[in-house]
Amino acid sequence: MKQQYINKASNLIESEPNKFKVKDLRSEEMIINLGPQHPSTHGVLRLEVVSDGEIIKEVVPHIGYLHRCFEKHAENLPFNQIIPFVDRMDYVASMNSEHAYVMGVERMLGIADQIPKRVEYIRVLVSELNRIASHFIAIGTYGMDIGAFTPFFWVMRDREHILRLLEWTCGSRLLYNYIWVGGLFYDLPVGFEDRCKEFVAYLKPKLGELDKILIDNKIFIERTAKVGVLPLDLAINYGVTGPMLRGSGLRFDLRRVDAYSVYPELDFAIPIGEGKMGTVGDCWDRTWVRMQEVYESVKVIEQCLEKLTKEHKRTKEFDPQALVPKKIRPKAQDFYIRAENPKGELGFFFRTDGRNDVPLRCKARGPSFVNLSVLPEITKGVLLADLIAIVGSLDVVMGEVDR
Repeated sequence: MKQQYINKASNLIESEPNKFKVKDLRSEEMIINLGPQHPSTHGVLRLEVVSDGEIIKEVVPHIGYLHRCFEKHAENLPFNQIIPFVDRMDYVASMNSEHAYVMGVERMLGIADQIPKRVEYIRVLVSELNRIASHFIAIGTYGMDIGAFTPFFWVMRDREHILRLLEWTCGSRLLYNYIWVGGLFYDLPVGFEDRCKEFVAYLKPKLGELDKILIDNKIFIERTAKVGVLPLDLAINYGVTGPMLRGSGLRFDLRRVDAYSVYPELDFAIPIGEGKMGTVGDCWDRTWVRMQEVYESVKVIEQCLEKLTKEHKRTKEFDPQALVPKKIRPKAQDFYIRAENPKGELGFFFRTDGRNDVPLRCKARGPSFVNLSVLPEITKGVLLADLIAIVGSLDVVMGEVDR
């Protein structure tokens, strides 16, 4: 039986259509397959490359090696049972994904304005902690992609503190199911705010060290500056969002543009690429923007902790599930919600009929999928080694690509 599954999987891989045919190549060109197992293609991404020696002529990303089937699951489950499947798309930023999905359902139900402020601040707190953890993965693995191992160990060490804090809130390490429609699974554990303050005090000097050893490193700059330049007009035309769009110079962040949750009450900056080390929109700019966003997330976390310990304190009467509806049945409508995830705009489109608690259609707009689509445009004419640097700078999670 096991051998049958192996043979079936092999046949599927062998039968996958290639865009390029050997008979169509010029004599000096060749087809190279990168992935889907190569670490520098981030696991399950396959790149079909036509090269002339070391020069890239064309690149075609092949996806579909990591099926999440989110949309089909969502169309067969009640709204409240979809949240665990939301976690599994971008599995390194589950809190952010939950926040976006839950806001959409709450607005369809008309209860978004009734959510207690303590709940909102907790949601933003855990989402920003998860944003830092996601950016740490992006920065650390990117350094490792191009040969810097030490920063990867450093960011994984510090990310572990965040994962332990988030695990403390709900018992799960990566897939949380913590942010619920109408509230939260549970209030923050007793002592969480103090432990989080200790973590922030610990993290601040570590970020300075990471800046020095990686972002400002001469070798890192030479490998990433002026490489994989994404012009702003091209980024807009492809629908690129998040640090990739801001790296190209546009100050566009949905936390400011759409002003959702309690973000309008918080003070934080929106960093953009400035071409300090090369050209605006290059690989270095994208990494620098992610690093600056970590600093800004720390500021947001500090402000949330201050609000939670002074203005919206823990009380015995507070029930984070007080507004959680027993039956979620929005009126018939088409509705779209979007939020600023670590990788860009995560959106959910809902179609409901007003009779059932299961959506007729639930479409996810994953930023990783859209950002990956620009890869063929920014890799033409680059060196093969630079292709790896460019792929790493996109920060894609394949579970969000094949939804």
